[in-house]
Amino acid sequence: MKAIRVHTPGALDALHYEDIPVPEPRSGEVRVKVAYAGLNFIDIYQRSGQYKMPLPFTPGVEAAGTVDAVGADVSGVQVGDRVAYCMTPGAYADYAVVPAWKLVPVPEEIGLDVATALMVQGLTAHYLALSTFPLQPGHTALVHAAAGGAGRLLVQIATRCGARVIGTAGTAEKAALARQAGATDTIIYTEADFEEEVRKLTGGAGVDVVYDSVGQSTFDKGLNCLKPRGYMVLWGQASGAVAPLDPQVLNQKGSLFLTRPSLGAYIATRDELLWRANDLFAWVRLGTLEARIDQIFPLADARKAHAYMEGRKTKGKVLLEP
Repeated sequence: MKAIRVHTPGALDALHYEDIPVPEPRSGEVRVKVAYAGLNFIDIYQRSGQYKMPLPFTPGVEAAGTVDAVGADVSGVQVGDRVAYCMTPGAYADYAVVPAWKLVPVPEEIGLDVATALMVQGLTAHYLALSTFPLQPGHTALVHAAAGGAGRLLVQIATRCGARVIGTAGTAEKAALARQAGATDTIIYTEADFEEEVRKLTGGAGVDVVYDSVGQSTFDKGLNCLKPRGYMVLWGQASGAVAPLDPQVLNQKGSLFLTRPSLGAYIATRDELLWRANDLFAWVRLGTLEARIDQIFPLADARKAHAYMEGRKTKGKVLLEP
């Protein structure tokens, strides 16, 4: 089968399109014929060596497709089932082997491309808005990168919760996408200081929560946007890692809270995984949640796909198709 392999971490040329053996599922595992694999910043961090991986490895932590083979001691899954999954490496390939408990059944009404788009980014948006800082009517949230794949889903779910959303984006086109998703206000951060704009938009009060997936370039100003006892939810670092922080800063800025969540801790059990995934699928069927597919690249063009994402050009989900 064909797969993308990384033998030595590095730049785009670290991604190699190769032939490797088709993997066999072991006890408790299922082999999935991949229809689509999703791109996420974690793939870039792993490819570059920022996140260490055993070498060589096949990138990609999410995909959707059909069950191709079932290992021993697996029940409730059979060949031909439409499934999606995340947080298991090896998705940039024709076939992937996945622990059976991580598979999410995909309803017939949901396309496998959409199902892929709802895995890492959709599940992340779900836990951020419903669990990390449970949004309610009356809350105001600042969402950075509000037109990206996860950001736009987060805006939609936050709006569904009744919160007021202020979204930041790099261009007028992206700001329009954030407003279409439900953002009450948008700030084009390349044209205005988002900290000053947030203060104006909130009458100086600040926001209840900042959802920051950008990191280094937005973190310090984001703290200044918070109300006393507000929450900084740092869930990504697209611009680079945040520098070490003296906890006393949180005290000085108003007894702030800081959390650095990750998806794995919020889908640690099958019950929680299915709760979040089934919510997302239900909202898509109702027409109240849209997973926007931005670009689909052939698997062989993984380097182009990574370059597109690293260039901060994304306006939705980027997929690879074997």
